[in-house]
Amino acid sequence: MASALRPRSPLLLGRLSGPRRGACAPAMAPPHRFALELPGCTLAHFAVGGDAPGALPDPRAAALLGPPGRSYSLCVPLAPGGDCAARVRAARLHQRLLHQLRRDPLRRCRLRPLLCYGPGGGAGGVQHGFLLHDPSDSPDTRRALFSLLGESPEGPRLGEFVGDARLQVWQRLWELRDGAGWRQVGPRERVVSAPEPALHPVVPDLPSSGVFPHREAARAVLEACIPFIPEAQAVLDLVDQCPEQAQKGKFPVIAIEGLDATGKTTVTQSVSDSLNAVLLKSPPACISQWRKIFDDEPTIIRRAFYSLGNYIVASEITKESTKSPVIVDRYWHSTAAYAIATEVTGGLQHLPPAHHPIYQWPRDLLKPDLVLLLTVSPEERMHRIERRGMERTREEAELEANSIFRQKVEVSYQRMENPCCHVVDASPSREEVLQMVLSVIQNNFLSHPESMRYTEVTRKISQIGGSPFSLSHAYTWATDEISMW
Repeated sequence: MASALRPRSPLLLGRLSGPRRGACAPAMAPPHRFALELPGCTLAHFAVGGDAPGALPDPRAAALLGPPGRSYSLCVPLAPGGDCAARVRAARLHQRLLHQLRRDPLRRCRLRPLLCYGPGGGAGGVQHGFLLHDPSDSPDTRRALFSLLGESPEGPRLGEFVGDARLQVWQRLWELRDGAGWRQVGPRERVVSAPEPALHPVVPDLPSSGVFPHREAARAVLEACIPFIPEAQAVLDLVDQCPEQAQKGKFPVIAIEGLDATGKTTVTQSVSDSLNAVLLKSPPACISQWRKIFDDEPTIIRRAFYSLGNYIVASEITKESTKSPVIVDRYWHSTAAYAIATEVTGGLQHLPPAHHPIYQWPRDLLKPDLVLLLTVSPEERMHRIERRGMERTREEAELEANSIFRQKVEVSYQRMENPCCHVVDASPSREEVLQMVLSVIQNNFLSHPESMRYTEVTRKISQIGGSPFSLSHAYTWATDEISMW
């Protein structure tokens, strides 16, 4: 099916930017606050301009913005109230910009994530970008940036920081004007310290950029991708065959989550065999052939793909849970946890707080009866990965290289609600882990006496014993009994 689709168009800065801005067109007013990720995954917030004198910026930020060397800000604009297609274009331009900044002659400069946002916060007001620091203050750096951005006059806004030995810093903006080349725009404005907002600036945008609250939000993203990712149409065709509100059958549905190399594949298969259950995976086989294509895209596109995969899995659960228990290898929690950890810059302290609505299950997605989260120590994960030589996605590779990212994924998992994740230590032997998982399943359903089918199943399991062999026979007996109720 994929071979019949036309090849995707190359991603160029100029092709994503839209029409060229004329000399008389007013520049879009930039946000006046910035969040700069510092070494150690902390964030420094600073403001540009304004009437209040303000305090000097954080000394660590000032050291990156001012001398020695010279720093430049590059933020991808997104018009207020921009639609889904505009967000997709901005995300792809941001990704392409990152690739370009990592090439010669700019690769010798240091890059740090930079967010631009308005003082009022709210959804739709964040611009993603980078701070590029040239320790040598070479004039070639500015010329290289002019050349790069000249391909995209509607693309990233270029700011330049200048400072003095007293840690005072100013910013001046550059703009490309038809027939006049690059010119400074307006007077330079002073950089001052800004208070840290109550929530990380990207949190209000998460429901439209990665943690989609319903199917239509994710669907709109892939619709915007059809012109340059033809496989998106094939995914949407499959999604459209799914019921709008999938319903679970009479048998239990158990989702098993976990980082790569926690033994999730082994455990899901063993639990499925022990309970005589159907094993489903997300993303499902019908779209997994395109996984690599979407894994190479920005978060908003990548997570829309995985989100819609969950809805396809939900339709499969509807069918299978009428006949037997269902085990799901990853589901919505992994989609959300990776999106949150990727988009929220900084460390653990910058994640949305516990009980924030972003951790709530989508209202239109079939909900499992139980979610298990397998965990192992970082050292054990590395040992297993090295032993197995596994192929990894970009996010899985990030788990290895960035311990803070791994911790953010794990904490995001643990903050999920309705349903929450039951944590299981997957460090012991396979047999011990299987017994722990089966024990959690049994105890969970015994604690819900209103569900007579599940209680009767676990009662018989307890009577027969706890080995995988006897559990399999217990579930066979129980499902036969249920079929007669």
